This record gives sequence, structure tokens and C-alpha cells, in this order.
Amino acid sequence: MTNAAADPPRFGRRLPTVEERSAGGVVVDVVDGRALIAVIARRNRAGRVEWCLPKGHMEGEETLPQTAAREVAEETGIEGRVLLELGTIDYWFAVGERRVHKFVHHYLLEAIGGRLTIENDPDHEAIDAAWLPLEDAHRHLTFPNERRIARVAWQRLAGDG
Repeated sequence: MTNAAADPPRFGRRLPTVEERSAGGVVVDVVDGRALIAVIARRNRAGRVEWCLPKGHMEGEETLPQTAAREVAEETGIEGRVLLELGTIDYWFAVGERRVHKFVHHYLLEAIGGRLTIENDPDHEAIDAAWLPLEDAHRHLTFPNERRIARVAWQRLAGDG
């Protein structure tokens, strides 16, 4: 018979690590000479609303740019053509008995069709979508890394980056 209290503690036990890749982006439409970007709102686990860039997991044999265009269309209703890569955000989190190293690749997309809606979001994660002036997006996006991506998009469009 074993005594559970006598078992050594499991300090420092390393969880297995997996890598995940997602893609999304900054989809831009120019209206009356002003660059607007489509963003979505979601509720986090605590129920707070977070404004963020559309993004999601790769499906099948998709490339990262294909994933970005599909996710933007699904989450915002806006069809976009990928123009260039803006950057990658990576972070760590734990799920169950594993650690996940997540990479999210962001692209600049030109709006080529569609209408702003969350009705096509298959996961029903988005609760709202909005057009924001690109130069002000950093004031509304929840996450600092996504604010940085929006600034890079602004710099690229303005010819500074």
C-alpha cells in the first residue's frame, strides 16, 4: 500500500509542448481618401468585450495567406486580397496537460468585396464588427501586439515602413 502523502512532489514537471499557427490580418478599404480597417469584437472568458483583428486556424492544406483571407472573410464579411505580410505575434499558454506556443501571422489585405457582417463566422466568436480609421485603430484594439501590427500597416500604407 502506498502512502500518497509520502509521494515526492511533482515540482518542475514539464508539460509537453505543441506549436500552433494561425493567420489573419488588417483588411483595408479606402473611403473618401481615408483608410478604414475591419475589426471584430469578442467576449473573453471573463465576459469582457475585446476588440481585435480577425484571425484563426489554418484548415487543410491552406497557406498562411489563404488562411488570413478566409478568416477575414468569415469573421468580418469582407473579402480581401493579400498584399504583404505585416508581422508575426507569438505567445505561450497552457491547455490541459500541454503548453502551446502559438504563432499568429498577420497580413495586409485590400478589401475587394463583401459587406461588414458577423453572420458568416462559423464559430460564432465575433459579437460585433466595425470599420475603424486605420490611424486611430491603436486606440480601440485591446491587445498591444495587435496595436503594433495596426501601426505597421499604417506605416506601410503611408510609405514609412
